[in-house]
Amino acid sequence: MNPNDHEPTFGGAPAQPPAPSQPSAWERSVLERLVMDIVAERRRSRRWSVFFRLCVLALVLAAVAAAWHGGGGGSAATTGPHVAVVELQGEMSSTSNASADNIDASLRDAFASPQTRAVILSINSPGGSPVQASRINAEIWRLRALHKNIPVYAVCDEACASAAYYVAVATDRIYVNPASLVGSIGVLMNGFDFSGLMGKLGITRRLLTAGSNKGFMDPFSPMTPEQKQYALGMLEQIHQQFIAAVKRGRGARLKVDDQTFSGLVWTGESAVQQGLADGYGDTRSVARDVVHESHLVDYTRRENVVDRLAQRFGAAIGMGAAREALPADWSLR
Repeated sequence: MNPNDHEPTFGGAPAQPPAPSQPSAWERSVLERLVMDIVAERRRSRRWSVFFRLCVLALVLAAVAAAWHGGGGGSAATTGPHVAVVELQGEMSSTSNASADNIDASLRDAFASPQTRAVILSINSPGGSPVQASRINAEIWRLRALHKNIPVYAVCDEACASAAYYVAVATDRIYVNPASLVGSIGVLMNGFDFSGLMGKLGITRRLLTAGSNKGFMDPFSPMTPEQKQYALGMLEQIHQQFIAAVKRGRGARLKVDDQTFSGLVWTGESAVQQGLADGYGDTRSVARDVVHESHLVDYTRRENVVDRLAQRFGAAIGMGAAREALPADWSLR
């Protein structure tokens, strides 16, 4: 008999292999969490990979678009004799393209070129910040003193009003369209007073200040007669600064009457009659007929699209990284 024909027995029964031990509930929980963490990490990696690729693609497209459309700032070395054009478009503020930083830098570039025969400030603006206007006005006077052989003209399109006209009066001459809106030599400060409405609704404003007049422009609190008088005094100071700038720029050409500095806006035709403007023309006609140079070069500094997108993407990346770093039950709001 072959001894291998039968398996060893104990007590007459064949030996059975030991049954595998079953994992405990705690072990199953740990394994499940480990697997879920691995899956979540892979998904997170894929999302970030796609996100960064989209960011790079967007930046490349923005760079191509900026290179295609250009950003102003003509090159004096390659353009030859020309009329330099600087555009002042839209509302004037410290954060817009029509800011003093942008316009002043553009004007400096335009005057600095040895090929510039004249500078045209092309204006289409309803106005805006008196601070920005005052800064640009002062810079034009400074550049005129430094470059006496380069005339600077303002050419008004649809509108050259309020702060925009504050800028225009610093130039040698102002040209308009007969239908342009010109002037508005005045200053305003606007807002709302909701204090009466809040009283009707039974709402009480809680405003704590250090200084009795700190909240005098708060729209939910009534304005006292003394505070109103103070605000009007501030406006009058700025108005007188505006009037002085107009008188300095227009000189004897200005025909002053009781409406000149009242804040009214006039058509280009009326502006020429009252000495607020010198004649009719657009950018090309002034270059051709006044400067006798038809070659125009745009020196306007515009917002850098690539930088703006990079800043936004940087902020988005930072926010996304912060979200990923926080526990799952946290949120950023």
